[in-house]
Amino acid sequence: MSTAPAGSYDLIIIGGGPAGYVGAIRAAQLGLRTALVEREKLGGTCLHVGCIPTKVLLHTAELLETMRRADELGIAATGVSLDYAKLRRRMERVVGTNFRGVEFLMRKHGIAVFPGDGRVVHPTRVRVAATDGSEAHLDGRHILLATGSRPRSLPGVAIDNRRVLDNAGALRLPEVPRSIAILGAGAVGTEFASLFAAFGSAVTLVEMMPTILPLEDDEVSAVVSKALAQRGVTVRPGTAVAGVTAHADGVRVALRAGAVEEVVEAEYALVAVGRAPVVEELGLEAAGLEPARGGIRVDERMRTAVPSISAAGDVTGGLLLAHVASAEATLAVEAIAGNVPPALDPTLMPRATYSIPQVASCGLTEREARERGHDVAVGRFPFAGNARAAILGHREGFVKIVSDRALGEILGVHLVGPEVTELLPEGVLGKTLEATVLEIGQAVHAHPTLSEAVKEAALAALGRAVHA
Repeated sequence: MSTAPAGSYDLIIIGGGPAGYVGAIRAAQLGLRTALVEREKLGGTCLHVGCIPTKVLLHTAELLETMRRADELGIAATGVSLDYAKLRRRMERVVGTNFRGVEFLMRKHGIAVFPGDGRVVHPTRVRVAATDGSEAHLDGRHILLATGSRPRSLPGVAIDNRRVLDNAGALRLPEVPRSIAILGAGAVGTEFASLFAAFGSAVTLVEMMPTILPLEDDEVSAVVSKALAQRGVTVRPGTAVAGVTAHADGVRVALRAGAVEEVVEAEYALVAVGRAPVVEELGLEAAGLEPARGGIRVDERMRTAVPSISAAGDVTGGLLLAHVASAEATLAVEAIAGNVPPALDPTLMPRATYSIPQVASCGLTEREARERGHDVAVGRFPFAGNARAAILGHREGFVKIVSDRALGEILGVHLVGPEVTELLPEGVLGKTLEATVLEIGQAVHAHPTLSEAVKEAALAALGRAVHA
């Protein structure tokens, strides 16, 4: 990590994750003299123990599943097995390459990077307790707080990263676990369930809500739940965790579903019940801010109650997604520079889950649209009817578009199936430009592609699907 002498800056950013480092680059582009304080490594949770390493594992998990049915594809492959140690080394190489890329970008844009803990001691001053034991004071006209989030746990459950793991602990396991109980079936829990099942673990996936992936459309959640069960995962929605007891060889997880209680034994437990904003020891009180459990409160330009301080990313408690953090930081910096950027629309923020099969969505679910009083028209198209999906041998899932019946306005786009995270941008762009289902349905899509399913779903909302 590069360093620079203390001094005065236009902007001081605390936190070097997807919000902090992207915000720093945008600030430099806008001509702001910028300092970035990071206590661990540039790139944050996403790069080092989140988005990037887990997707390396998931990519191999998908390939492994494909190779196990290679005979269907006309490939004679025997003795296919996983070398987990080699996979972990690849994961580390991918993370390292991206990390060095972020360091290069800091140097390229002339951003002063200070390794250490940043603390606000005044609305325009930050004290840095450096990793080498020294201390520096930075003065800045503006401060951007981008300290991210950390894993939450369950009441009475202590994460020790020996037997009871968080996502970082799960990535550090030297071997594939024989068995694992995953507590929480949001994006993180469902992704780990997918990859460990593909690697041969006995997986139990527990979710307190009635469905897994509870933020997604009900039909999408049902497809993923069925797919996981078919891959050997024991899926337990509507089930609460009453306690977790670690012992020398594993864990005992006490579960309760209504009046029924049982104990599941596994080698490890992975706690994946969400994340909490990192606000401790930031010096918020000294700056005149009230720390809150739900995150630092901001307005539509990411400004706090103190005019010189903004906040972006997970620390604000909004959508805890790396790309949303980057977008929020960009908006905050542009406002700091005196521009008037448009506020972010939550319904335009894409959500991507790299489970097997993948899930991607934006906007309202069908249930949310109806609850808000829309006269809803739904268009669905299954990948079972898509030629490219048949070629790939991955026909499970569908595209679902929720629209306003009278106007054709796209209210939500929900996809589950092969590589759907790459198909979602068409829906996001369509909503951004206020396109209708007619316009997406009339747009010519290349054949044979998975994207044709998006076109067909749009036409289905109009009662005009061709291949359904």
